[in-house]
Amino acid sequence: MREQAWQKSRSSGRRSGPRRTVPAAAVVAVGIMTMGILAPPTASAVARPSSVRQGLNALVHTDGMPAALASVEDRAGRTRTYTAGVGDLATGAKVPRDGQVRIGSNTKSFTAVVVLQLVSEGRIGLDAAVDTYLPGLVRGDGIDGRRITVRQLLQHTSGLPNYSEYLGDGIRYYDPRELLDLALQHESDFAPGTKWAYSNTNYVVTGLIVQKVTGHPLAAEIDRRVIKRIGLRQTYFPTPGEVAIRERHPKGYHQDSAGAPLVDATEWDPSWAWAAGQMVSTTSDLNRFFTALLAGRLLPKAELDQMRTTVPAGYPFPTGARYGLGIVSTPLSCGGVYWGHGGSMTGYETRGGATEDGRAANVAVTTQPSRTTKEHMDGVLETALCR
Repeated sequence: MREQAWQKSRSSGRRSGPRRTVPAAAVVAVGIMTMGILAPPTASAVARPSSVRQGLNALVHTDGMPAALASVEDRAGRTRTYTAGVGDLATGAKVPRDGQVRIGSNTKSFTAVVVLQLVSEGRIGLDAAVDTYLPGLVRGDGIDGRRITVRQLLQHTSGLPNYSEYLGDGIRYYDPRELLDLALQHESDFAPGTKWAYSNTNYVVTGLIVQKVTGHPLAAEIDRRVIKRIGLRQTYFPTPGEVAIRERHPKGYHQDSAGAPLVDATEWDPSWAWAAGQMVSTTSDLNRFFTALLAGRLLPKAELDQMRTTVPAGYPFPTGARYGLGIVSTPLSCGGVYWGHGGSMTGYETRGGATEDGRAANVAVTTQPSRTTKEHMDGVLETALCR
């Protein structure tokens, strides 16, 4: 979720959230390994050394990320993959090339694609009220599902408060309705359609609409309509209670504050993010997804045009970014924009997207970075996409 993950960061909530209670055993296991004593970086690629690899090495050596990964795809569809750092601080194991990571708020783009496919099928109306599909469910202080549209949910202009700012400290499973109920205990941020503010609650409601309309779990719809359709082999939506990452992956770490020990958070339950940020993928699969989306392989032209109709976006996105329906346009220094989303999740951050002429790049690190480090990640993307 370019989001937050239980700490102040850009997150699935993209705002601050409560810190999680860390089991003592976890601290004993990796607590003595701080960012300053990482093993020498490793790097692998299907091409000769490049400035992209140098950027990843800087994320490890200068910014203190345990590991950094990237995949870069050129206009001809050729992919280069890169790694730096270590995949496991306790053992010093190498970073698996193109390893799986938790992709956080990139999940929002997958959820939005499913909604827009249902729009193209005439089963959901973008400007229909939430109550059309979830009658009486979305009610609270200044909150009324009869006055919030599906479009406003997808574009973060609904005014719904962000539930992830109010999560408790416990590491446990959350049901989507529990997340919504948590948000509805707080007053609306603004009247629907009057402002823009990033809120994970929007996508929890959107996920509930998909389930109501289709009669199927959101995860099943994403799998059938997106993952299998374009052949994403390393991408999945974890099942309830599934905390391990299925395939080869670098471990993800949590740090309570600057200078605090890094704690292994790889298998913390991701259900608090659900439709807003629960998925797992790789940087190369993310490139395939955004490239296929822009190429019209997932949506008819009319719905893709709606998806790319944007409004100005503020924090947590870079200056000049604009938010569409589950997708973000970000300016490039070499001209034009790239379309993607990015995401933060406990232990991981991913940033990237694709251009309309077929270039794509995604970068991931294995702990949630500072704002400065996020800017450095954006610099690696600039290097990759403006080469």
